[in-house]
Amino acid sequence: MRNPLSGVAIAVIAAVVIALAWMSIFVVDPTQQALILRFGQPVRDLIGAPGLYFKWPFVDTVVYIDKRILALDSEPQEVLVSDNQRLEVDAFIRYRIADPLLFYQSVFNTRGADAQLGGMLNSALRRTLSEASITDIVRDKRDSLMADIRDQMIAGAKRFGLEVVDVRIKRANLPAENAEAVFRRMQTERQQRAASYRAQGSQQAQQIKAEADRKVTVITAQAQQQADQTRGEGDGERNRIFAEAYGADPEFFGFYRSMQAYEKSFSDGRTRALISPKSDFFRYFLTPTPAPESAAAPVPSASSTPSAKAD
Repeated sequence: MRNPLSGVAIAVIAAVVIALAWMSIFVVDPTQQALILRFGQPVRDLIGAPGLYFKWPFVDTVVYIDKRILALDSEPQEVLVSDNQRLEVDAFIRYRIADPLLFYQSVFNTRGADAQLGGMLNSALRRTLSEASITDIVRDKRDSLMADIRDQMIAGAKRFGLEVVDVRIKRANLPAENAEAVFRRMQTERQQRAASYRAQGSQQAQQIKAEADRKVTVITAQAQQQADQTRGEGDGERNRIFAEAYGADPEFFGFYRSMQAYEKSFSDGRTRALISPKSDFFRYFLTPTPAPESAAAPVPSASSTPSAKAD
């Protein structure tokens, strides 16, 4: 008959063996590197390649260390810059673990590394930005200032086995109470500049308008002068032609002037005249060739026609 105690012992031994085998193996992830410590001291080289590895159970301890680039976002802090103004600066650090053993011995884990780097970042920001103005920080010398801060962080992080990849300022703003005052001052300056531009524009507009009005007056006067001169020359030429025509044939000239007077007097068709038919005004109505003595008489013009009564 089989002893039941032997089966239990076999089961216990198998369980112990499985537990020891389970405690003897460990897996390294591609994003990690591993240190094997025996009673707190490293006994093997750093394991950086991913895979399945073995260790002594109960004796060796595996410490996993991230080999990716890690991020640290610092809390916003107030910095006093060179022109005695305060700035709220928000910065971040990107770093990796370059010496895992020194990292483990000095800060133990990433929380300790973040605490050390955060303190160094605050000191570097205050030390560098205190010698710069707001304009330098925001626009003119931002790259050189960040390079100086990064150099300080690189030098300080080496003693913890860390390699600083980059340091940047995400935001640099005035405190809320200062920002409101600066905004009001900027608004006033813009309003003053706008009023100055409007005044200059109004002055230039008045100058342009006055110059245009002067040119209009000069051009109008010159045009009127030329028109009067041309009209005078035309009137003189007309009088000369009339004089020549009168001297060449006084009878025809008298007939022509009488026809003009008739046309002007009766052009509207509503003129009624109380004049004797035998008057000198109608002498060409009676006969187209009046007697020579009548022709010698003064010929009435359109301006000297007898008064007419219009309906």
